[in-house]
Amino acid sequence: MKPLSQLFSLKKSEETSTKSFDENEEDREQIRITYYQSGFAASVKATGKPIVLKACLQNLYMSFEDQCRKQKMEQDRLKQPYREEQEKNRTELKKSEAAIGIYEKKEQDINDNIDQIKNEIIEVKRNPDKYGIEEGKGLKAQFYIGLILLLPITLYVLVFYISASYSAFFKEFSNDSLTAAIFDADAFTNAFKASWLEGVLVVTIPFVFMGLGYVIHMVQKGKGIKNIFRLAALFAITFLFDSLLAYIIEKKIYEFNKTTESSPYNLNIALGEPEFWMIIFAGFVVYIIWGLVFDFVMKEFENIDKIRAFIRGKKENLINLEKLKTDYINKTNDFKQQIVTINGKISELQSKIDGFVFPVKEYLHYHHQYKEGWFQAIGTELALPYKEKEELLQSCELYSEEHLSKLNLVDPDFQHLVYSKN
Repeated sequence: MKPLSQLFSLKKSEETSTKSFDENEEDREQIRITYYQSGFAASVKATGKPIVLKACLQNLYMSFEDQCRKQKMEQDRLKQPYREEQEKNRTELKKSEAAIGIYEKKEQDINDNIDQIKNEIIEVKRNPDKYGIEEGKGLKAQFYIGLILLLPITLYVLVFYISASYSAFFKEFSNDSLTAAIFDADAFTNAFKASWLEGVLVVTIPFVFMGLGYVIHMVQKGKGIKNIFRLAALFAITFLFDSLLAYIIEKKIYEFNKTTESSPYNLNIALGEPEFWMIIFAGFVVYIIWGLVFDFVMKEFENIDKIRAFIRGKKENLINLEKLKTDYINKTNDFKQQIVTINGKISELQSKIDGFVFPVKEYLHYHHQYKEGWFQAIGTELALPYKEKEELLQSCELYSEEHLSKLNLVDPDFQHLVYSKN
């Protein structure tokens, strides 16, 4: 096996020398020749026996592997890609750690905000003035008093306008009683008896006035000269509607009581009749009172509802903050998982760096050179019949393939085989 020792001496000199590229290629060519010569000499000595070839190939592989382990500069060159990849992973690791710090800080800020909001929800009930909310038992009492007053006034408005609208549009007078004109106990039933459309009209007219009252309340919230004109227009429309009802009712009463000497009914006559003004004030003035009480009740309810609105707003903020917190926690967990994965890759690369890289392609080339020398010796140096030589060559080829198969080196698709350090 002297040629093998010469082979590895050449490889060692290749590692430590500072020869040019051409000189290194000459050394590699000499190494290939040495493998060929080693195989040729061993085959002649063993008379080409396959079992000896098997032992020589195993010895060749072990010697090549041992020599690879000892070639530090070559190993460093082969391991350089793993070191570069490891540095990239360390950079990603630092980025992930920085991202975790950022998201944990954001999560802590959100936790502080959540605690503050929870304290505000508790504190606003105890001290509403602290948050600019005028709330107290007095305001609640005013709200309930206004609500109690609003209910019977609303009932009055319903009854008045049902009766007045029925009297104005559908009723035929059989007496001149103003009370019968303003209030007809049978207005509701008589209207529906006549027609369901007549009944619906009579019933819905009061809600027209209430709708106007609600609109007036909403307009009052605005500011500016435009709102003042709108408010005045709404009151004027309501007054004209009441005046029209009073005019029609008073006309029916006048027509019922008129004689042949009576003048035709007109606006001047209506304005001079006290009943005309009684109908207006029985409706319009009470309607104004209803509107003022309704506006007062709504404002007091808004004052009472400020605390509930404040708490609702804070609870909505809590929901949004909890969603944001969950998002930050998920991102933090993702980066933590990335750190685990990156640390695993770094450890795996480190084990490769601490191990050694076996140059598969180079070994296979030398393996074939050695086998070629072995086969060449069988063909030229051994005096055997042709058939025996062919059988001997086939047996040697089987042992060679078996050797590579055990090493998982039959037609490999990789350049290097990495042996990690356990």
